[in-house]
Amino acid sequence: MRAWHVPVRLATGAFILNSGIQKLTKAEDEQKKAVHGMASSAYPAFEGMDANTFTLALGAGETALGGALLMPFVSSALAGVGLSAFSAGLVGLYLRTPSMREHGTLRPSPQGIPVAKDVWMLAIGTGLVVDSVGQAIRRAGKSARKKVSRG
Repeated sequence: MRAWHVPVRLATGAFILNSGIQKLTKAEDEQKKAVHGMASSAYPAFEGMDANTFTLALGAGETALGGALLMPFVSSALAGVGLSAFSAGLVGLYLRTPSMREHGTLRPSPQGIPVAKDVWMLAIGTGLVVDSVGQAIRRAGKSARKKVSRG
């Protein structure tokens, strides 16, 4: 893990972990129905799922992802892939829900601002992955150069 990974993993990990714990422990029936309804309108595959089950599954997933981001032994590449996948789903929710955007634009409406900010998590996740892949390529190049110089 590189030094710049620490603050972004701490910030996003703590935020997502808290969100997951809230869903698992404090979400009321109305909140569960609202979360499920929003997700179902953007992703029809969730329509047949019970709102309670959906919210508990989402909370468990958020708790696992938040924990993984906070654990230093989880590679930044793996944490970045998880964060990118999760936040891509949230950005997709934003893009598929017209009421979250000002008419005819990508600019968020007041209702969309809490979800539009998830684009930053997508950028952080992608940055972790790109940096990890770049490091692996650099290490492989150094290793190959050492073999050539020895041989």
